[in-house]
Formats: sequence, C-alpha cells, structure tokens
Amino acid sequence: MHQKLESLFGWLYPLLRKIGLGDTVASYTSLLVNMVEMIVLAYLIYMLFRLVLVTFMAVIAKKTRTNFDDLLVSNKTAKYISYLIPFLFIYKSVPVILENYVYWESFFGKVVGVYIVVLTLWIIRSILKSIRDYMKEKPKYSDKPIDSFIQVIMIMLWIFGIGIIISKIFDISTNALLGTLGAVSAFVILIFRDTILGFVASVQVALNDMVRIGDWITFDKFGADGDVIEINLATVKVRNFDNTTTTIPTYSLISDSFRNWRGMLDSDGRRIKRSILIKSKSIRFLNDDELHKLKRIQLISNYIDQRQQEVSEYNQLHSIDKSLLVNGRNLTNFGLFRKYITGYLEQHPGLNKDMILLCRQLQPTPHGMPLEIYAFSKDQRFEQYEYIMADIFDHILAAVPYFDLEIFELATDTKSEI
Repeated sequence: MHQKLESLFGWLYPLLRKIGLGDTVASYTSLLVNMVEMIVLAYLIYMLFRLVLVTFMAVIAKKTRTNFDDLLVSNKTAKYISYLIPFLFIYKSVPVILENYVYWESFFGKVVGVYIVVLTLWIIRSILKSIRDYMKEKPKYSDKPIDSFIQVIMIMLWIFGIGIIISKIFDISTNALLGTLGAVSAFVILIFRDTILGFVASVQVALNDMVRIGDWITFDKFGADGDVIEINLATVKVRNFDNTTTTIPTYSLISDSFRNWRGMLDSDGRRIKRSILIKSKSIRFLNDDELHKLKRIQLISNYIDQRQQEVSEYNQLHSIDKSLLVNGRNLTNFGLFRKYITGYLEQHPGLNKDMILLCRQLQPTPHGMPLEIYAFSKDQRFEQYEYIMADIFDHILAAVPYFDLEIFELATDTKSEI
C-alpha cells in the first residue's frame, strides 16, 4: 500500500527537478499538486462508495423480508461508512505527501486520525440504534430497557475512543494513559455518578423485571401516575393520564418505593374496595311484619324464609321469651342489607365471579358502621372500571332506605345535633 501511494504521489517532484526547477520550488509545487490530487481522489472515492453502498443497501433493503436492513438505511449507516473510507485513504496518504514536513505530517495525521475515531464511533452508534429499533419491534423485547443497554455500550465505546484520541494527540502510550485514568478514577466516578447508578439500576430493573415499557406505575414521590414510555440509562419517562410527562431517575426505581399495576392488568380483574357509612342508630332488630314486607325483595326472599324458620326453631327449642326482640336469635335490617348486597354483587355482569366477592362490615367508627364492598371488575380499563363501580354504589345508596337504614352525612348530623 505504501509503495503504491509513493508511486501515486511521488512522480511530480523528480519530473520538476528534471526540467530544471529548483529544489524549493519543485518541493512546494509537488506538495501543492499532491494535496489537490489527494483531495480530488478522496472526493471521488467518497462519491463512488456513497453511490455503491447507499444504493446497494437501499436495493437490498427493499428486496429482503427482514426490517433490519431498512433500519440501517434509515439510520444512515452506509452513508457514514462512505465518509470513513476516503478519510482512511487520506490518513494513509498524508505521511507519503508530507514525508519531508515532519510537523505538518504529525499535525494533519492527528487531526485525520481523531476524525476517523469519531466517525468509527458514529458508525457503531448507527448500527446499535438499528439493533435497538429492530429489537423494539419484536414483542419479546418491546418492553425491555434496551435504550439503557445501548447507552451503556456507547458510553464505554466513547471512553475507549476518547482514550485513543488523547493518546494520539499527546503521543501518550496506552499504559501511561490507563495509569493516569486510575489516578483520577475518583474524579471520573464523581462525574459519571448518575450514569453508574443508572446502569446498576437498569441491570436490576431488567433482571428482576420490575418495570417494563407500557407498565402503569404510580410514584407519589415524583407525582407520576401513568404509563412508562421510555427507560433510559439515567431516566424513566412516564406519560401521566393527564397527558403530562414525568421524568424519574432510573436509580429511584430501586432506591424508593413505587407501585406497578402490571399484576392487576395481567390478572382477570381489577379490585373494587370501597365502603359507605351506615348510621349506627339506624341498625335494629326486625319484627315479623317488617320481615314480611322485606320478603317482597326477590334477592333475599328465600333467604328470609330460611332464616326465619331457623330462628323460630331455635327460639322455640330454648323457650325464648319473644316479648322483647333482644331475647334469643333475631334478624337485623343491617344483616339483611348485607345479604342483599352480596346477592346483588353475585348477579352483577361487570364483576368477576371467580375472584373474591363479598360485602363486609368493618370496625365501627365515630361516624358510623362502615359497610365495605370487596370485589373485582372484569374490565380493568379505567373508564369501564369507574363505570362498574359507580353503577354498584348507585344501587347500594338507592337501596339503603328500603331496609330502614340511614347513610351517615356529617353536615346533616351536625345540624340535627344542634
């Protein structure tokens, strides 16, 4: 290669000397012509390889079934390679043309060498971007933090490339450069602290499958409540349900607590856990006339008959004095109401009957007796979930007066006490 370049650029100087020009004039004239020749040849090489590589890759991309080559075209990989080849030609030509000009040979050699390193990194970056885009199109990898891994690789390559550039510019050996970096490692760690923490977090997030792209997460510390749209080395982007975007440091996913709703979305139902407060004073025993009236409610008609028979047999067997309702066993309006709500939930088409479904009372509070609905909707979508829950509680609130119960309302109770 060196001999060919010498024959390509070494023909003019002997010719000029042969026709009688002085050494200085012949030398500078030869240098100028050779520089122009090198630039022209480099441009022709660039145009040739750009035409061949870009056109060839575009044609291949259209004919193949895989989308990877299309991504290489869109990320301009062939174009960057066509830039690199003429600079490699220049890098090899400069020592031949500037053989007698040591300073300028060193200067231009370093400049072109630095550009080649940067351009090589740019080519690798375009290939990695194509790999990233290709993997994101695959369902198997669409929810993985691929961006984080690509960024880590690029950071390592840039560190390596900067090391080569520094060693080339200042003529430092690789061993000396590594020793210098070891001495300033604490400073380097300080600069790349967030990057290192982000890398550690990205690896743990991926290995432990903590967060995927598309997951719905809630992170109260950062005010995030929405879908994860991007996981990078340093940040995680969340599109909130109000269409704002929250940026969360990746390391916070392993250092702080957050809620991931993926389990709920992947399950067969979304939990409904809400309660109403019943006035304690409105809870009482029911007499036979009231029970007869409540039998008209179809959901609990058979239950009342069955329970009445059981209670009557028990009271008769134990000779209970029923002149007072408190004696023996009795039915209450609150108990029948709970049974009614349970039957209503079991018939509701929006609830998953294969999961927990119950109506329970909680510990009494100063504001009344909490009656809680614990069930799971079939549809996990936010709009449908809210609709199902509202439909259930609309019915519950409307049914309360039929059992002679009252809902606790602070403002109403305050007025009545005054």
